[in-house]
Formats: sequence, structure tokens, C-alpha cells
Amino acid sequence: MIEEGAVIGDRTVIGSHTFIGAHTKIGEDSFLHPHVTVRERCLLGNRIILHPGVVIGSCGFGYDSKTGTHQKIPQIGIVQVDDDVEIGANTTIDRARFGKTHIGHGTKIDNLVQIAHNVEVGKNTVIAAQAGISGSTKVGENCMLAGQVGIAGHITIANRTSLGAQSGISKSISKEDERLLGYPAIDVKEYFRSYAVFKQLPDLNYRLRELEKKVQALHGNEAEGHLTVK
Repeated sequence: MIEEGAVIGDRTVIGSHTFIGAHTKIGEDSFLHPHVTVRERCLLGNRIILHPGVVIGSCGFGYDSKTGTHQKIPQIGIVQVDDDVEIGANTTIDRARFGKTHIGHGTKIDNLVQIAHNVEVGKNTVIAAQAGISGSTKVGENCMLAGQVGIAGHITIANRTSLGAQSGISKSISKEDERLLGYPAIDVKEYFRSYAVFKQLPDLNYRLRELEKKVQALHGNEAEGHLTVK
């Protein structure tokens, strides 16, 4: 289905069961696999690859909650995807509340990724499967997000940041070239040093309890007046 006013560039291939919304523009030499949805007014550049099940321009998750009810806030912005971007199967990129959600040139996105409204992803960034980026967050250029990374909303991630698998990011990262891991994410070297201690905690806890028993026994002997020193 190609709706009124849509513009499709030369040599772009559109797979079966694909929907192109009204006034959407798709550049040249792109490939939309079957079951792709690109909703109204979105802008896609040249040499875009969208794998099966990709949804571009779905409504952002925005509600006004009052007295226990949730009223939908209209999402009237768009999604812009620049040249040479590839997006994996069943990934969703939400349209902006106002303005645009923007995916930069050359960025590669894996399967099952969620990118929320008004997010900006810099050029040549790589995002692995099941990562999620909350609304209005800005991810810099040449970043690497491993699988299941979760990023909170309204924060900024500096250029060339590397986030290890399942990292949780709750505040902005202002220093470039950081390598972080864990939740909350910390420097990867510090994380592995901390984890080495963490693995020893059961043994340390056992030794501490044994030491407490000996101290209590020692105090009991002192109270009875017959302390034995060994």
C-alpha cells in the first residue's frame, strides 16, 4: 500500500505487504523487505535497508496522567532516517511528539530495538538487539550499544561511548570514549574489579559470621571470669 503523496526514489525495492504512509519520502537504491511499515510524512534517505517487520513512525508513548486515567498526547512529529542506515527485523522507531526522531547517517540497528520519540542517534552508531532508548535522549556519533542496553530519557550520551551488554544508563555521559558496563553503568575496568570482589562475598560473609561467634564466645568467657587464652 502506497498512500497519496508518497515519493519513492529510483531503484528502490518495496517488498510484499509493506505500507508507505501519505507524503512519506524514500530515497534511491533502498530496500524495504516484506511487512515493513513506514507511516505518514516520514523521511528516509538513500540506500536504506529495512528488514521484515520494521515500523517507522509509530506513535510515541506519551500520556497525560490525571486522577488515575491516562489521556493520550498526540504525536505529530516525524521520523528522519539518513543515508546508508540499516534497521533489523521488528525494530520500532517512534515518531516525535513535536519535531523529529532522527537516525544519523550510516547507523546500523539490530533486530528488536526500541527507539522512542524525539530520540537523536548520531552517525555511524551501532545498536545491538533488544536495546531500548527512552524519549528525547541524544546518542552521539560512533557509539556502540551492546545487546539489551537500556537508556533513560532526556539524557545525552557522548561520542564514541561503548556500552556493554545489559548496561543501564540513568544519567548523561559527558566524557567521550568511555567504556561502561553494569547497572548503574561504571567504567568497564572498575566493573570487573568490583565483580571479582562480589564473587567472594558469600565466603567473606561466612568467615565474618564465624568470627562473630568466636568474639561472642570470648566475651562470654570473660564475663564468667575464666578466660582461656590459646
